[in-house]
Amino acid sequence: MPDPAPHRPRVTLPARWFSGYIFDLDGTLVDSMPLHFRAWRQALRNAGADASVFDWDDFLAHGGMAAVDIVKDLNRKHGLAMQPEQVAHTKRSLYADYVTREKLPAIPETIGLVHELRRRGIPYAIGTGSAIAGALQTLRAAGLQHLFPLIVTPEDVAHGKPAPDIFLHAAQLMCVPACDCVVFEDAEPGICAASAAGMHFVRVFSSSSAQ
Repeated sequence: MPDPAPHRPRVTLPARWFSGYIFDLDGTLVDSMPLHFRAWRQALRNAGADASVFDWDDFLAHGGMAAVDIVKDLNRKHGLAMQPEQVAHTKRSLYADYVTREKLPAIPETIGLVHELRRRGIPYAIGTGSAIAGALQTLRAAGLQHLFPLIVTPEDVAHGKPAPDIFLHAAQLMCVPACDCVVFEDAEPGICAASAAGMHFVRVFSSSSAQ
């Protein structure tokens, strides 16, 4: 998992201001992806899946999706019969255990933007594929829980990413039209969700996926 090249920024901020900002959480605001990957690998091993069904690239490609949907997708692709709810629960439990023992680093470019939005009074929200318990654990581990009053998760909508529901609900809560929202995302399912919602998007490169 290589570090980002020194000449490539994690994120290039838009040249103009938007009326509403939506941030994915893992890999976008907090460098939590390696810890999530470790939890996924252990949960899948516990379920009897071979390590080859979910390597680092597969993990990144599923970024932002709800855990249950990830297991369903792996079952479909690899002809497996894992119990989605059970595997997802195991993964969340493992992550919760890991995150209590490790401080997670915030991503300075996006967190710096959040502070500026707060200063300017511009609405912003988190739209994450994590369940609310996991999202709050991640924010606490990075010392950011005080910054985000609006958090939308798959528990709040009918369909998770790559469907647009999470981002559309976040825009509703901010009282901002979707067309004047910008989404910050590090993974394809989230970028597809932003496009489907009719929103602008900015890609964030995680420390272990940027080339």
